[in-house]
Amino acid sequence: MHAMDVLGDPVRRRILELLADGEMTSGAVVERIRDEFGISQPGVSQHLRVLRENGLATVRAVGTRRLYAVDADGLREVDVWVGRFRRFWEQRLDALGTEIARGKRARRTSRAHAPDPDTEDT
Repeated sequence: MHAMDVLGDPVRRRILELLADGEMTSGAVVERIRDEFGISQPGVSQHLRVLRENGLATVRAVGTRRLYAVDADGLREVDVWVGRFRRFWEQRLDALGTEIARGKRARRTSRAHAPDPDTEDT
């Protein structure tokens, strides 16, 4: 299955979002996904298996617990595909960054030239 096909499912995307913050036990993933999507434990386990089998997540055993994490290698295929479109928004983000910097500079300048309200005559 192509990585984009795997990520076409909103539950699997959400699981990867959760795992992007760090390893999680399968129980913690099940709890979050059950609360958000109303999916049973076997359903969440199926999604975890699809992610693992398609190279987007890893699992390691620690005693009786199973810890899941994002597999960055599996996401390279997605990054390459998205990279073809990156030019469409990078220029706009650069322009936004310039405008934000100008606004910060203007606020600093106006504060530096503003009269001190504690020293004004009343």
